[in-house]
Amino acid sequence: MQTKHLDALFQHLSVLVVDDNAYMRKMVRSLLINIGVKTIHEAGDGLAGLDVIREVSPAAVILDWEMPLLNGMEFVRIVRSPGVFPLPDIPIIMLSAHGNRKRIVEAVRAGVNEFLTKPVSAKALADRLLSIVAQPRAIVQIGDYYGPEPRKVGAEDIVS
Repeated sequence: MQTKHLDALFQHLSVLVVDDNAYMRKMVRSLLINIGVKTIHEAGDGLAGLDVIREVSPAAVILDWEMPLLNGMEFVRIVRSPGVFPLPDIPIIMLSAHGNRKRIVEAVRAGVNEFLTKPVSAKALADRLLSIVAQPRAIVQIGDYYGPEPRKVGAEDIVS
C-alpha cells in the first residue's frame, strides 16, 4: 500500500488502548502517534474499555491480556456476543507479554483478529492495524465461535 494512502488511513483511524498499566498505555499511544494515528482513546481496565467502545465506536481495539476486574479474554468474549454487545465485529489486537502458542490459540479461538507480543515495534503494530482495517477478514459464526474468519492454515485449531 502506498505511503500517502497509509498515512491518510491511519490519520483518520480511531483506536482504543485497553491496558491496566499506565506506562504501557503511554508506550502504545506513542507508537500509534508515530505511525500517524491521531485519535486514541484509553481505558485502564476491561470494564472501562467496554464503556469506551459503546461511547465512541473506535475502529480498532488494542487489548492487554492480564488486567484486574475484566481480563482480556473475558473482554473479547463479551464483545464477540452479537445481540448482546452493540459492536461485536470491532477488530481486536491482543497485545500480551505471554506469546506462547497455547495463549495465541486461546485468543484466536475467542475471536481476536491479531496477536502481538510485548515489547512491540511500531512496524509490527502498523502492519497488524493495516491488516485489520484495510484488509479485514470476514466475520463469521461457526458453532459457538463468532469472530474473524479463521485463516486457512490451522483453522481446525480455532473452531475445533
